[in-house]
Amino acid sequence: MSTDAIRFLMCPPDHYDVDYVINPWMEGNVHKSSRERAAEQWQGLFHLIKDHAIVDLVKPELGVPDMVFTANAGLLLDNTVVLSRFYHKERQGEEPFFQAWFEQNGFTVHVLPKDLPFEGAGDALLDREGRWLWAGYGFRSELDSHPYLAKWLDIEVLSLRLMDERFYHLDTCFCPLLDGYLLYYPPAFDAYSNRLIEMRVPEQKRIAVGEVDAANFACNAVNINQIIIMNQASDDLKQRLGAAGFQVLETPLTEFLKAGGAAKCLTLRTTEPIQPLHSAAATVESRTIQMAGHLLDSGLINRALDIITEGGGSFQVLNFSLGEQKQSTSNAEIRVTAPSHSVMEEIMVQLIDLGAVPRPQEVCDNPLAEVLQDGVAPDDFYVTTIYPTEVRVNCEWVRVQNQRMDGAIVVAHSPSGATAECRLLRDLKQGEKIIVGVEGIRTVRKAESRDLRAADKEFSFMGSGVSSERRVELLVEQIAWELRQIRDRGGKVVVVGGPVVIHTGGADHLAQLIRDGYVQALLGGNAIAVHDIEQSMMGTSLGMDMKRGISVRGGHRHHLKAINSVRRAGSIAQAVEQGMITSGVFYECVRHSVPFSLAGSIRDDGPLPDTKMDLLEAQADYARLIEGADMILMLSSMLHSIGVGNMTPAGVKMVCVDINPAVVTKLSDRGSVESVGIVTDVGLFLSLLLQQLSKLTSPYRLAQTV
Repeated sequence: MSTDAIRFLMCPPDHYDVDYVINPWMEGNVHKSSRERAAEQWQGLFHLIKDHAIVDLVKPELGVPDMVFTANAGLLLDNTVVLSRFYHKERQGEEPFFQAWFEQNGFTVHVLPKDLPFEGAGDALLDREGRWLWAGYGFRSELDSHPYLAKWLDIEVLSLRLMDERFYHLDTCFCPLLDGYLLYYPPAFDAYSNRLIEMRVPEQKRIAVGEVDAANFACNAVNINQIIIMNQASDDLKQRLGAAGFQVLETPLTEFLKAGGAAKCLTLRTTEPIQPLHSAAATVESRTIQMAGHLLDSGLINRALDIITEGGGSFQVLNFSLGEQKQSTSNAEIRVTAPSHSVMEEIMVQLIDLGAVPRPQEVCDNPLAEVLQDGVAPDDFYVTTIYPTEVRVNCEWVRVQNQRMDGAIVVAHSPSGATAECRLLRDLKQGEKIIVGVEGIRTVRKAESRDLRAADKEFSFMGSGVSSERRVELLVEQIAWELRQIRDRGGKVVVVGGPVVIHTGGADHLAQLIRDGYVQALLGGNAIAVHDIEQSMMGTSLGMDMKRGISVRGGHRHHLKAINSVRRAGSIAQAVEQGMITSGVFYECVRHSVPFSLAGSIRDDGPLPDTKMDLLEAQADYARLIEGADMILMLSSMLHSIGVGNMTPAGVKMVCVDINPAVVTKLSDRGSVESVGIVTDVGLFLSLLLQQLSKLTSPYRLAQTV
């Protein structure tokens, strides 16, 4: 697009002031903005944009001081406008003025339903290549508005959930740039949105900013071809943008930051031509659920609404009937909206646990899928909990037999009627019918058991605190030196690892050790591989988001999904070759031909195809891989480490790392001077070990091994 064709709409700040508080930036700044300085800064931005594009002006009006932020007037594509529906009453007075301007200038104006907030180009940004529309929700705009955008603008809409109230509009933390680049602040979004961004924008095109740049509204920028106009940018950010072919032009807008806006907020691009790649699509999904019981005094209704919003969805209470007496029950009908089918499934699983069910007219039988391979469930199979469950079969509720956690539900028909049974993955047989999805499922429990249970304690295996670390630098220095010596002479180091390595964030460090040639064999159980693969596939370990360090709702099922995927592939190595596993400890083992052995146990889920459930076979395999070892690193795996210790000959250096002093004492006290015990967090240990190895300067040569 040529510069001549680019037009912007701006509004002079004649009546601008911070008159009220509707975002965190306004707090403490009411009537503290200098109108003269604001006018001067606005003029600076106006002339800077005018040097590179055409600027139209809309007349400022009394009583609407935020009209200066024209980005919120509406969303434009070609000659079509979706008019904003402001969330706060303080800004709703702007709507008729912007509508009049659009109509006077020949735009076709679409108006959303009255009670459906949507704040224009502040929360909806076109990909600069014309491929799709990024649309934000969470603070000002409702998710239910996104299907309207897809329909009226005939474009694919990608929904992003905002999590940080400082970045209440999408354009405060997200700026699509020319040639498919993206300037954004990842912590402003939830995990699902960040994954969606990473799926659509290649890594080399993503320019993530730090908190300082984000707080200076570096992402609230105006992009005109290779020019990026913003309030302020760090030297590092300017350098990265320059390397991508952009020129950064800074212009101070501090007076407008007091109201929570900067360059992008002060402008609305009015020339957004339709691209041939456009196609109306929105992944937004809606369902209606019913709840009954003591919804208010038990807190069930509040917990249900929290599950919806915290899970990335939105809600509308369609009907609520309050019980007239204490013993009377209440009834609610709630419309649930989610940005995608997968997010909806996660939300619905949580709501089912609270007793929510679909409306009878919306569901009959549960969706079923056939088992195509023994021991492998169909995709999207329902993962059972410990609670009594009923499923819809032939339009009737059927109680699930043999209830247990982390299983699948098998439905069968006999002359006496339909049956439903909980079955482990490994017991599934080809041809059986398995429930998939979450439609037509309900838990059956006494109301008081729901009422008394703390909502956030379910499946919180990883919710406990982490012990403080002890100083281990001196020991790590010695171990790093020996590791380097062993590697340089072509020796052998065996690692015995437990799942704690993954949970404590040590997976990347252990993977680096394997990649750098410091590990020649890896021993462990089913769990370390499952959680490493879960992290690679889903970004979680036992349901914990490894980047943010918080539990993910519904994450307790992720390890079962990972197991199921690898079982379908046939092995870990085949899963790597098929591109299912793209990072992590076992990915590096496969890619660098480092042998590993997984010994099963009675508590293993799945298990993975590589896991040896015959313990005699596993012991023999362990012994084979230990043979010729110079050092064994035992990383937070007591049972496997005890087994390894019992089959390891004297003369092998053994390093035991565990946060529990009793475990370290038990494993390191073998009557041998070759044993070293370190009481610390294993993730910290691996991090320090890598740091120390990076300081060593002796030459590295990878010895040829047979």
